Amino acid sequence: MAKSLQQIFESFNNLSVLILGDVMLDSYIWGAVERISPEAPVPVVRVKKKDFRLGGAGNVALNIQSLGAKPILCALIGNDDDGKKLLQCLTDNGISKEGIIISNDRPTTVKTRRTNGRTRGMG
Repeated sequence: MAKSLQQIFESFNNLSVLILGDVMLDSYIWGAVERISPEAPVPVVRVKKKDFRLGGAGNVALNIQSLGAKPILCALIGNDDDGKKLLQCLTDNGISKEGIIISNDRPTTVKTRRTNGRTRGMG
């Protein structure tokens, strides 16, 4: 029997989805390039704002949650400041931390993106 599109989306509310993968902290930096470095031909950015979001498998968990399912995220992060920020992002988004393993043997994966205000982000 064919389900309606509405029934398919409503069925997500009864699902738990296991997500295994590389969870990372997406670090966004908003700023303006005001000059080029005298030591090398690279822009010097004056940072105006920083923001942290879930990336990688964490972003998948957010997408699963937005469909109504319960994401169960299993991943390895470092025992560092970035790991603490990542755990806070999980809490802020209502995603369980019970499948997160904290390791002293590795850093938390961070992807830094910068933006000049005209674009969403560049990595």
